[in-house]
Amino acid sequence: QVQLVESGGGLVQAGGSLRLSCAASGNIFSINTMGWYRQTPGKQRELVATITRGGTTNYADSVKGRFTISRDNARKSVYLQMNSLKPEDTAVYYCNADMRLRTWSSTANYWGQGTQVTVSS
Repeated sequence: QVQLVESGGGLVQAGGSLRLSCAASGNIFSINTMGWYRQTPGKQRELVATITRGGTTNYADSVKGRFTISRDNARKSVYLQMNSLKPEDTAVYYCNADMRLRTWSSTANYWGQGTQVTVSS
């Protein structure tokens, strides 16, 4: 009933740009912090960027200055603008959100299915 759906992944040449989108849907009362994480084979999933409901952002040092996270509370969406992409950015990118459902006064953490981003050299 509650889900996060990512879109915008694909293949891009080094130095190029991509914009990832993630939309939340379902019986949602509120959405708190949202973020993007990424994972490559054999490596632990790592934080890329997060953004609070009020707009406070946090970035991994590896993407700072190149990536920009934003959100649209009305659309229940979070975005990741990725510029100056490097081959090292190649990974599956996952959307994450802390959400409170209308049926229960507790916040739970949710993950999207992931979208592949491949940066060629």
